[in-house]
Amino acid sequence: MKKDLKHRLTDIQYDVTQNCGTEKPFDNEYWDNKEEGIYVDIVDGTPLFCSKHKYDSGSGWPSFYKPISNNSIKNSEDYKLGYKRTELKSIKSNSHLGHVFEDGPSNKTGLRYCINSASLRFIPKDEMKNEGYEDLLDLFK
Repeated sequence: MKKDLKHRLTDIQYDVTQNCGTEKPFDNEYWDNKEEGIYVDIVDGTPLFCSKHKYDSGSGWPSFYKPISNNSIKNSEDYKLGYKRTELKSIKSNSHLGHVFEDGPSNKTGLRYCINSASLRFIPKDEMKNEGYEDLLDLFK
């Protein structure tokens, strides 16, 4: 599967999802995307985040205050920078997504899911039905 991914993904998508890499802030595809839609795992298409839960954290990466489902993301401790962080991975594909921090909007969950654009594929709301995500259109009601 990794060999297939190497050909299917861009270099940055592969590095982020398979090697726990990080893309540059403010220089990635979705950090300032304001269009309605959902963000799915670039590797397997699992729905992860909704634009309704996205906000501008000022970090330069797409930030959400909650995932579509807690059953699609797993947390683990990460000490790669010398201090404790909570790494996020997609459960099905085991792709690295980013990290979650406790400095999100206090009027929501208080969490900031800081996600690499390279780990995501954005599906605009008006394309969700054709892409097979019709059941998630209720998120926009």
